[in-house]
Amino acid sequence: MDDKDFSPARDHEIHVVNREHITIRGVLNVESFDDQEIVLDTEYGALTVRGEDLHISKLDVEDGDFAVEGLVHGFQYSSNPRARGKRGGRGFLSGLFR
Repeated sequence: MDDKDFSPARDHEIHVVNREHITIRGVLNVESFDDQEIVLDTEYGALTVRGEDLHISKLDVEDGDFAVEGLVHGFQYSSNPRARGKRGGRGFLSGLFR
């Protein structure tokens, strides 16, 4: 399958309010997190959120909704859009925030 034929199962969007409250749709799971960096798995690749005093305020892997609060310095995508997590979308936090 070519990249042009790729069609993700979920929409993906990021909404940032004053660099302090971020909501993200289309999250498959959380790979890792601390107060300065959160790595998310999306169908568009891994998304790294960097900042200060980052705190996850919402995680719903069933719907793909995620929210974080803190001062955000930036976002970075990496990896191929089809290179999903090896756990099939089930991160270590998926059971904690249902």
